[in-house]
Amino acid sequence: MEYKDIIIDIRKIVRSINLESKRILKEFGISIPQLLCLGFLRTKKNYLSTQKELTEYLQLNSSTVTGIVNRLEKNGYIARLPKQGDRRVTYLALTSSGARVLEKTPDLLHEKLSRGLARLPAQDVEQLKASLGLLIEALDIQGLDASPLLVIEEPISPKE
Repeated sequence: MEYKDIIIDIRKIVRSINLESKRILKEFGISIPQLLCLGFLRTKKNYLSTQKELTEYLQLNSSTVTGIVNRLEKNGYIARLPKQGDRRVTYLALTSSGARVLEKTPDLLHEKLSRGLARLPAQDVEQLKASLGLLIEALDIQGLDASPLLVIEEPISPKE
């Protein structure tokens, strides 16, 4: 049996994620994880969240999220606000600049994929899930942590 076609198909998926990441960064000056942060804040009441909630949503490690938040704050897309009455708690708030960035950016690959999967019959989705499970088993990556979002994790800058 020829496995080359399967490997090529996987490579197409990985490459499309990389290309999307580079395109968004080039056109809008923001990484996909940063964009996902802003999108998450837009969904929250009063556009506020804790960093812990954001970390859980992105399913990235805490130090990676800290780097993302630092860059967003530096660019004026979010602000850190201390909680009134308890200065140990800090909220992350979407700024008007951050909201404008969200208005300009297109739907991301994971959003397109979600819509496409929703159009498939449930039996096809289950078959796809089972096939991906076999692939994960063949790669021996069952224990690997992964975000439910199609992103390339941002490298941690030594300055942050």
